Amino acid sequence: MEIGNHFSKNKYKSLIRPKRLGLIVFFILCSIFYYILLQQYQIAQKAKNDEMYKTLEAIRQNIDQSLKNNYTTALSLALTINDKGVPENFDEIAKQLLASNNGINAVQLVPNGIISHIYPLKGNEAAIGLNILTSEKHQFEASQSIKNSKMYFAGPLELKQGGLGIVGRMPVHKDNKFWGFSAVVIHLNTFLHNSGINSIDSSKYYFQLSKVNPITQKELFFLPVNKNLSKNSSVTSVIPDGDWKLYLTDKKPHEFYPFLFTLGFFGILLAALFAFVTTRFLKKPAELEDLLEKQADKLLKNEIKFKSIFDQAAVGITYIDTNSGQLLEANKKYCDLLGYSEQEIKQKNIKSIIHPDDLKESISNLEKLKQGIIREYSVERRHITKSGNLIWIKLTISPLWEINTTPTNYIAIVEDITKRKLAEEAIINSQQKIESLINTVDGIVWECDANTLEFTFVSKKVENILGYTAKEWMSTPTFWTDHIYNKDKNFALQFCAEQTSKKLNHDFEYRMIAKDGSIVWLRDIVNVITENGEVKSLRGIMIDVTKNKETEADLNNSFNLVSEQNKRLLNFSYIVSHNLRSHTSNITSIVDLITNSDSEEEKEEMIELLKSVSDSLNETMLNLNEVVNIQTNVGLTTENLNLKQYIDNTLAILSNQIELKGIQVISSVESDIEVNYNPAYLESILYNLISNAIRYSHQERHPIIHIDTYKEAKKTVLKVSDNGIGIDLKRNGHKIFGMYKKFSTHKDSKGIGLFITKNQIDAMGGNITVESEPNLGTTFKVYIS
Repeated sequence: MEIGNHFSKNKYKSLIRPKRLGLIVFFILCSIFYYILLQQYQIAQKAKNDEMYKTLEAIRQNIDQSLKNNYTTALSLALTINDKGVPENFDEIAKQLLASNNGINAVQLVPNGIISHIYPLKGNEAAIGLNILTSEKHQFEASQSIKNSKMYFAGPLELKQGGLGIVGRMPVHKDNKFWGFSAVVIHLNTFLHNSGINSIDSSKYYFQLSKVNPITQKELFFLPVNKNLSKNSSVTSVIPDGDWKLYLTDKKPHEFYPFLFTLGFFGILLAALFAFVTTRFLKKPAELEDLLEKQADKLLKNEIKFKSIFDQAAVGITYIDTNSGQLLEANKKYCDLLGYSEQEIKQKNIKSIIHPDDLKESISNLEKLKQGIIREYSVERRHITKSGNLIWIKLTISPLWEINTTPTNYIAIVEDITKRKLAEEAIINSQQKIESLINTVDGIVWECDANTLEFTFVSKKVENILGYTAKEWMSTPTFWTDHIYNKDKNFALQFCAEQTSKKLNHDFEYRMIAKDGSIVWLRDIVNVITENGEVKSLRGIMIDVTKNKETEADLNNSFNLVSEQNKRLLNFSYIVSHNLRSHTSNITSIVDLITNSDSEEEKEEMIELLKSVSDSLNETMLNLNEVVNIQTNVGLTTENLNLKQYIDNTLAILSNQIELKGIQVISSVESDIEVNYNPAYLESILYNLISNAIRYSHQERHPIIHIDTYKEAKKTVLKVSDNGIGIDLKRNGHKIFGMYKKFSTHKDSKGIGLFITKNQIDAMGGNITVESEPNLGTTFKVYIS
């Protein structure tokens, strides 16, 4: 539709001012170009900053990993300190630790703040004897390590033995008292090498390491490079374990300016040209419509193929034919990524640059895209460069066709993530080394949340000590508390909670139930880990001390056995001394009387008396011999004996006495009860107990003897009760089982039966008790193991 249909020529000229409109067009186009340039600058600057952050993050992760390795080394070194606070096998273990950790140059033990052990000693002799708690260079950071109860990395500082280095000190406590430090020494060059700082592209970046001096509160810089650390050209990161600050500074912060100025200049020229053309066209309305149509068509085509933005993108971009997989076009970043020129890349098929192991997944995703199952996807995969090297990329695919239309081309946006993948692989390898080292420690190394006691790490040694796998342990949040031996649970949980609340490292022993049901004694050495003054986690090592406990119990048993034997021996010696001295004294007196006797009749009387004393001495010797046989008969033979049968045999032997005194015997012993005992001892014990009940029956009432058995604490208890004359235990209880101790005036009482019975029961590993009251009766209980 022509303009003349709406306006007359005069009205058109009065309403439209070509120069003003041209100026407006000029400013609009300049604004558009300025916006495009600004976006380009921001994209390029963001890409550079992202690259700097990734580089610095990789260094930070390397440093963190190295410090964790050093913590494990210091912890392993601390385990060489025995319960007396003296290091054992220091040189041998230190040598192994240095061989397994190339990130350290020396290790130290520092009891009471004084360096006493260093490995290797050669070259480090000057540090021996240094008191770091009084040294002006060391005391502040050493005191901080003690105060915070955690490992702290001091320096870089001038080492006593020469050179710059970093010293990581872990406070060691024994019996909840500060013992000293377990320390690692890292030369600054070693630290920089392991952190990856030396691999930074020095043509692009400056790297700087700084730390705030704890005394002067001034920031110190340790590397001799540019200190102009502008926020606009630097990125930073912090290492809290050493209070270090890392800087990565761009050497060329303004490298994009010339390019942007050139584009801006051409943009202004283009805007001026468009303004001029617009002005000219407005002056010629008849020609303007045709020219604008041509220019609009040309502008549309130029916008579709706007190469400046496409080529200067911070990520790789390429167009690919969906059906053939042919690369149709690629920007400079994509070509540089794979090492091809723009012409070479257009000759490549996408399948030829994908790693064979990733090809199947890529084809599957592309088929889903073509079928409309998905509209886009992102994936990490490997590409093969022109030189044959592998690179890791993050790939985002988007289709360029509308839904329900025939698939044409798709666009792929590619980001190089090779450095990140290599860093991840390095971290995994480092973690595997640490885990391998931990698994060589003769104990269960562990870590758990301080509040929930849920374990986040358990070393493989748990399988050897308790039988559980680390996966089984960590699958249940309450696994540790559930498997503590019931009698030790309250103590272990309460002690751990108290020490943790006080932020104190602790060392205690308790029992756990192993997978096979056995009970294992553990010594648990626990370190309390705090962050910002709050307890966050617990780390430690559980050491199997079951054999030590068993040895201790065996020693106690042996000690008790020897003590008991000594008591018996002493008692026996008193008996022998008393009784034999009495007899020999009598014999000596009678011999003197015989010697001094004047008549034969008197001599014969003395000789008869001497025979009587001799018979008494013989009986005493027989009794003493019986006791000796009991106490020295270690290898007693035992058999499964029917208790009721032995009771019946004893009652049959004593039947005349039972019938003579009219005694009623009530036995409730079952016929199927068996005991593992020496036959002769069982006969003797039953005979002595039942015959005593008969002998000391009460003359003024009908005698009754009760014989019974029952179970108590897995032992068979034989109970023999009577209603006889009884014993005054208040007066005689302490000597009731003594040799020749009599508690009645009965003519048959010899005071040897209960003594022999007690020794026989003791020899069989049992014990005997007595309950009695005068004139009411007596009850003996024999406990048979």
